[in-house]
Amino acid sequence: MLLLPLAPGRFRQGSPRHLPSCSPALLLLVLGGCLGVFGVAAGTRRPNVVLLLTDDQDEVLGGMPFSEYSTTNCQTGLQGEELRQEHLRTYLELSRTPLKKTKALIGEMGMTFSSAYVPSALCCPSRASILTGKYPHNHHVVNNTLEGNCSSKSWQKIQEPNTFPAILRSMCGYQTFFAGKYLNEYGAPDAGGLEHVPLGWSYWYALEKNSKYYNYTLSINGKARKHGENYSVDYLTDVLANVSLDFLDYKSNFEPFFMMIATPAPHSPWTAAPQYQKAFQNVFAPRNKNFNIHGTNKHWLIRQAKTPMTNSSIQFLDNAFRKRWQTLLSVDDLVEKLVKRLEFTGELNNTYIFYTSDNGYHTGQFSLPIDKRQLYEFDIKVPLLVRGPGIKPNQTSKMLVANIDLGPTILDIAGYDLNKTQMDGMSFLPILRGASNLTWRSDVLVEYQGEGRNVTDPTCPSLSPGVSQCFPDCVCEDAYNNTYACVRTMSALWNLQYCEFDDQEVFVEVYNLTADPDQITNIAKSIDPELLGKMNYRLMMLQSCSGPTCRTPGVFDPRYRFDPRLMFSNRGSVRTRRFSKHLL
Repeated sequence: MLLLPLAPGRFRQGSPRHLPSCSPALLLLVLGGCLGVFGVAAGTRRPNVVLLLTDDQDEVLGGMPFSEYSTTNCQTGLQGEELRQEHLRTYLELSRTPLKKTKALIGEMGMTFSSAYVPSALCCPSRASILTGKYPHNHHVVNNTLEGNCSSKSWQKIQEPNTFPAILRSMCGYQTFFAGKYLNEYGAPDAGGLEHVPLGWSYWYALEKNSKYYNYTLSINGKARKHGENYSVDYLTDVLANVSLDFLDYKSNFEPFFMMIATPAPHSPWTAAPQYQKAFQNVFAPRNKNFNIHGTNKHWLIRQAKTPMTNSSIQFLDNAFRKRWQTLLSVDDLVEKLVKRLEFTGELNNTYIFYTSDNGYHTGQFSLPIDKRQLYEFDIKVPLLVRGPGIKPNQTSKMLVANIDLGPTILDIAGYDLNKTQMDGMSFLPILRGASNLTWRSDVLVEYQGEGRNVTDPTCPSLSPGVSQCFPDCVCEDAYNNTYACVRTMSALWNLQYCEFDDQEVFVEVYNLTADPDQITNIAKSIDPELLGKMNYRLMMLQSCSGPTCRTPGVFDPRYRFDPRLMFSNRGSVRTRRFSKHLL
């Protein structure tokens, strides 16, 4: 594939089209906002950054090697020697986990975050949060539809000019490269079609709409290119790898670069490369404590799941779990190729590499067969691995981070003044560098606005209108009023989640994850009322926050100040007004 920039004829000279020339004097003038620790003024080219983003890769259920999966996958009902043998078989199978190279090349060479979360467990809102550094209530992308602001004209006009790649390009002089899935409705005719190239990208290779592996269309700098089903030239994960390597071969060597590579894996339809289609034949979805049990004292959408699941549903989700792992083997190959090419070109030691996912996933938890969109750990917790200059190898951080922090962190790496942004997230660059006595957050916000149509699903005629994702066995994973907000809190003493649903039930769920990591027991009715009130107040504050106010102290921070009178002021109505009337 011939790699071309958006500005024809300028590629080999390496000048992004927004810079009139590359003279050092002019560059210093243009990049005045990005002369930080790594700035040009110090005579050092600022670091490069690579962001690898997978699609629907969980962390809780085995999406990364050496996770909880190894101790939870054994079938129930086994005892003694039989149980020991089953554990051994599981361990041996897990020695062939799908991301061993990724773990070795990024995680073991840098830092692994054990508490990384997304502010919304769905592709488009989460990706919008990555790009903008904002919570969904501030970027207003609430679900995967155009009506939910996913890649809409409003998003393009208001948010795209202020994404961190746009800042990197216009203010910091970075070459910016995108390849893969952007937002779920990207390329829709009502959103400008494939001709639309978002501001901030020097090189644009974006997938039309949602994840596919074959028979898809790419926007190549605004021009459509169709792909078929020939593995050697069309398998999307490999295409992304190849075009990324081309960029590294032909980019400018004068400016630093930022690459965002967004793979389709492990999103459905879970089409593995031919050489990996027989991998993991003995792997099954984790049979952990919340697998195939009724969601007692939970929101109605969880309660409607059929328990126990049918054998056909269990077989389906086991097969899905296996295929998801198979697709990740090609991602592992991509990571290896990318790291080797960076090393070959001499760029690796000056490059930060981030690896994460847009949301988690579940396979049978609380008898929900397959999907995301729920408030539980398996859907909102994601892998996050980072390597780069100044990061010691084999580090693990328990600090609470969210994907709204990626943009601020990357801008911080580029030396940009974060006070000039309106981002809700925080730079975790000090954590990467091993800063001690660091004051850090104790909570993050999770929010979601349901997706559904006011029609009955023809395959499930007994169901009411407004539900969606009702497969298999007419178990619905979403609905138009699946609208909730949560505070996910971590501190030295507490590991809590407090959630409220904005529907007729006004349902509340609270979990103590220290005692109940599988979130089986809702303690909303038994928790200390004073603590419940503080969590409710904190949720109101976060749902109405913007920029710096999103980074104020949480309930378990010593600096936290609680004024119960504010709970009964007009401020409390902000939360209700955040949700669109047609979705309530």
